[in-house]
Amino acid sequence: MVMPKHTCPYGLKALDLLRREGISVADHHLTTRSETDAFKTQRGVATTPQVFIDGQRIGGYDDLRRYLGKRIRDKDAVTYVPVIALFGVAAAMALSASSAIEQSLFTVRAAEWFIAFAMCLLALQKLKDIESFATMFLNYDLLAKRWVPYGRIYPFAELAAGVLMVAGTMMWLSVPIALFIGTIGAVSVFYAVYIERRELKCACVGGDSKVPLGFVSLTENVMMVAMAVWMVAKPSLLVAH
Repeated sequence: MVMPKHTCPYGLKALDLLRREGISVADHHLTTRSETDAFKTQRGVATTPQVFIDGQRIGGYDDLRRYLGKRIRDKDAVTYVPVIALFGVAAAMALSASSAIEQSLFTVRAAEWFIAFAMCLLALQKLKDIESFATMFLNYDLLAKRWVPYGRIYPFAELAAGVLMVAGTMMWLSVPIALFIGTIGAVSVFYAVYIERRELKCACVGGDSKVPLGFVSLTENVMMVAMAVWMVAKPSLLVAH
């Protein structure tokens, strides 16, 4: 479909795939809704685009990928990609900030910023759809099960602690928050995964997450606790040094 207010993205992806495979393409546009409906009725299909090779109907974009022997993405499959991307971005931001401010990539501040930036980015993922996150969170968080509003408070608390730790200010507030939510989170995940042996999706990157609950969510919470403990211990360590 190529209309004034809509161009079918899967049509463009199918066209690109065919051309990259070296297949000569005759591209036929459906330019009106009536033309699209007539095509579907005539061909007995429910969607567009429709790909034909040597007169044989292959089908839509996923059918084309299957025909060409390409991998088909399973939308329901568990994946760690969102978490890898998030922590990768947090690391890049921390190293960039360290280079700009400390004049060196690998510094103590870079490690602190990495955790603080990661907390902010994780909170952002939850805040995209806070109700969806809070609902998934109820599957395993021990405090949220007893006090449901905690699921909606958690992302704001995580964001507040992360932002304050980026600035290195108001430790009297950020440290207790991180210790509190991090400890409860770590205990909840450990209990659900390693004691009850439940197979759940992790709400750590939002309510639409396909990330399995376990190591990643446990790491998120342990990082918060470790950051809070470090912020408390750092002044005495620096004086001793």
